[in-house]
Amino acid sequence: MSIRERIQSEMKAAMKAKDAVRLSTLRLVSAAIKDRDIAARAEDRCGGCDKAEMMAILQKLAKQRDDSAEMYEKAGRLDLAERERAEADIVREFLPKPMDEAEIEQAARGVVSELNASGLKDMGKCMGALKERFAGRMDFGKAGAKVKSLLQDVA
Repeated sequence: MSIRERIQSEMKAAMKAKDAVRLSTLRLVSAAIKDRDIAARAEDRCGGCDKAEMMAILQKLAKQRDDSAEMYEKAGRLDLAERERAEADIVREFLPKPMDEAEIEQAARGVVSELNASGLKDMGKCMGALKERFAGRMDFGKAGAKVKSLLQDVA
């Protein structure tokens, strides 16, 4: 089942269960994907947004919810922060399981050795390969630090 189909199915289930928070969050996700589809058509890409773009949309939505929750907490609005965190959790249900530190390090080592990277000048090449292979699963901030330390050790 594709992500779009899962979202539609979950929306129907949320309607039946009268789960307002889940339903509104899923509608938001669906609208964001449809907006991206429209933008893709404007760029003459007839297939709409692909899986990588959907993962990016979902990650962006989850991060926005986390940032909003943090701001609400600082402002003392714990009720709103709790709702934002609940929405972020709903969005994350559609993302693949994130990689842990050990998996990120293993992937970084694999890419550095595979590309025969020999210094910081190859950082972009390594990060590009990681983004292509692990979109939606990897924290690229952590991965960038790992790749950089590996490349500094090689040089």
